[in-house]
Amino acid sequence: MRDTVATPDLDRAIGFTIPARHARGRLVRLGPVVDQILAAHAYPPAIERLLGEALTLTALLGSTLKDAGGQLTMQAQTERGIVKLLVCDYQGGALRGYVQFDADRLATLGANPSLFAMFNQGYLAITFDQATTGERYQGIVPLEGESFSDAAEQYFVQSEQIPTLIRVGTRRDADGKLIAGGLFLQHLPDGEEGGERLHSRDDHPEWEHVSTLGGTMGSDELADPELTLETLIWRLFNEEREVRALSSVALSRGCRCDTAHIRQVLAKFPVEEREAMADDSGLITVDCAFCARGFPVSLTELASEEL
Repeated sequence: MRDTVATPDLDRAIGFTIPARHARGRLVRLGPVVDQILAAHAYPPAIERLLGEALTLTALLGSTLKDAGGQLTMQAQTERGIVKLLVCDYQGGALRGYVQFDADRLATLGANPSLFAMFNQGYLAITFDQATTGERYQGIVPLEGESFSDAAEQYFVQSEQIPTLIRVGTRRDADGKLIAGGLFLQHLPDGEEGGERLHSRDDHPEWEHVSTLGGTMGSDELADPELTLETLIWRLFNEEREVRALSSVALSRGCRCDTAHIRQVLAKFPVEEREAMADDSGLITVDCAFCARGFPVSLTELASEEL
């Protein structure tokens, strides 16, 4: 197997399973997608790294959805922290995200502020929406640890009682663009399809073996676009009897703001409320926090569409 490729391996996720160890995993690497999302905002470096890590986690978790139309949303929020709100979501391979923060307070923290310094007493909420069944599942955990990865691990331990390992690495390329990569490992119960969770525990020897190997993966490897994701799987688990690579998922930037949808939403408001929203020229401008764009809608056009 060749370690490096002529074309950088970016904006892709791939899953794999290790049947004999009752484990599954996911690898993700982001390049142009995260750059396109960040380009819509003038974030300082610390916020760019934070959002890059959050988007990587969102891609890792979202790409495990079996429901093609399903959506994963990750939200971190606090009342007194410098970062007030961070939101990312995933649907069908499309990612989007944004951060609301206090720029003046952030500037006092230096170049590499800790997670606690930015969020204080925050929490992390992860929501899975299943399009086929309409079911929604949400788990909420304190935003604790050194990184978003630590908090996400605790989500799975506390909300789903599944031993989990998550690693995320970021770097800048020669042009200063952010590249991010991530690894997601889980220990599954014996008889994954409907079996009892007999061995889903942190101290099980199968999980200790898999998590120890996963822990050797460095952030430099995760964020190296010259290493294919398949190469990283081989580096970690080449001594296992069987490792099954699953089909990969192409990742894209996917803000779903749409003028037609905005018109439909505004049309549900009473005429008096719409007039109160409009400016002096009769335009209602709806801002999208994800893509930092404004969508102007004319009161006259709304009224004519209702005739």
